[in-house]
Amino acid sequence: MIHSPTAGVGLKPEHYAEAAEDLREGLWFEVHPENYMAEGGPRLAWLETIALRHPLSLHGVGMSLAADELPDDNHLRALKRLIDRFQPFAVSEHLAWSTRRGAYAPDLLPFPRTSRALDRIAHTIDHAQSILGVRLLIENPSLYMPLRGHDMDEPDFLRELVQRTGCGLLVDINNVHISAHNLGYDAELYLAKIPVEAIGEIHLAGHEVDPGPRSQMLIDTHAAPISDRVWELYERLIARIGPRPTLIERDDNIPLYDVLMSERDRAHGLLTAAATVNKALAHV
Repeated sequence: MIHSPTAGVGLKPEHYAEAAEDLREGLWFEVHPENYMAEGGPRLAWLETIALRHPLSLHGVGMSLAADELPDDNHLRALKRLIDRFQPFAVSEHLAWSTRRGAYAPDLLPFPRTSRALDRIAHTIDHAQSILGVRLLIENPSLYMPLRGHDMDEPDFLRELVQRTGCGLLVDINNVHISAHNLGYDAELYLAKIPVEAIGEIHLAGHEVDPGPRSQMLIDTHAAPISDRVWELYERLIARIGPRPTLIERDDNIPLYDVLMSERDRAHGLLTAAATVNKALAHV
């Protein structure tokens, strides 16, 4: 039986067998679709098995929405086939770029938030949504150093994208914390400006301090447990806006399944408590 999603984890091959047998209420799994854009093979077979019991979310890393060109047609068609096959409850992508003129950078790169960029990215999101037939959730990126040329801050840029395209938002709390620390702004004020009605998913992940001897920069590694500060920001956000499907991301130093699920269960408990409070307030 498939339950409505509450807290989930990123699905890793080393956890396929345990994920297929796990019957936790509200558990869901997220995958990078680029790893499953194939005609067959064991990865797709495992995903089919897991999808029989749990909701899925597709979290793209290759659409390059902020590039100065439209996404690759072959990429969109392959993603569309995966969406049609698995019917994910959410499809998301990053507010960043990674490809240009056929060249690929293995990173999610920033851009100046100008009016021109807003027009271009809104057009790209419209184009992608029309081909994919779904509402995209756009994720805020991790930022590491000041970039000249911005016309607006990130929450206002995201709000404009939502208004122009009808897209939703994936709010990555770890990215908010990292960017606020590295660039010197207030993470709480950032979250207060996000249009809460557009938030369709939340991500939680771990980070690490840059190992440089004089650096205090935080790096979005997805290789460590979630920090206390990220948990604190998350609890305050869902207390204010109510529960949203929440993902625990871990992409390196992959722990044992039970260790990963302990973080997932913590998020699930917080979401359940927030739902109970919201229900009680609705009857006051």
